[in-house]
Amino acid sequence: MTTEDDGTPVDADLMAATTELAAALRELIETSVVTTAGAAEARAAADLVREATARLAASRRPKSQLPELDDPMSGRRVFSPVSGIGNALAPPLLIRRQDAGVVAEATLGIAFEGPPSYLHGGMSALFMDQLLGSAAGAAGLWGMTVHLETDYRAPVPLETPLVFRAAVAESSGRKSVITGSIALRDAPDQVLVEARGIFVMPRPEVVEAYFGSITDAAGTHTPPRRPSDAGALDQG
Repeated sequence: MTTEDDGTPVDADLMAATTELAAALRELIETSVVTTAGAAEARAAADLVREATARLAASRRPKSQLPELDDPMSGRRVFSPVSGIGNALAPPLLIRRQDAGVVAEATLGIAFEGPPSYLHGGMSALFMDQLLGSAAGAAGLWGMTVHLETDYRAPVPLETPLVFRAAVAESSGRKSVITGSIALRDAPDQVLVEARGIFVMPRPEVVEAYFGSITDAAGTHTPPRRPSDAGALDQG
């Protein structure tokens, strides 16, 4: 057991193994959509995957229980579908503070394809929702998304380094307006996707209604005070 910079305990060996598993699964997912292997090879691979799935399924948590490696209060969400290093669905985006907002870089593979050779528009919205929420969290203004709009200026190319940015545009009471963008890393001023989101901090009774059944990994009733992965930031 070790302690991260923010003081929260983490099982270093479990974290390393979880990260390794997710990396292997990302490679498998990407390979599965670009392979030209025949039916026999595909079926043989499916058998191997089912065998691995059976091993992992021997022990599993319910959706109301937080993972052992997660700590929402510090922003550590290992299995976020966008920034989680333990989630094979995530690129993952390593989000960090920069200037008055947050930034992340990633090169997305063909598994994220919409139009041939370009990013699926829905994925752009997903990534922007995460970045906008992270910017709110970084400013101490965490909230839940109540409105998200995206403007697609140009298609986002796959297998090309990208940069994602977001920052708080305005804030009043429980409401915050956050803006963000996706651009090529080598042409950061040439915006491909723009986004604007409205985030609202829910009232205490709403938090209880939504998250009152959440427990920690040991099963103790400890609903998070910040029930969101919006603050998922690289603490390094």
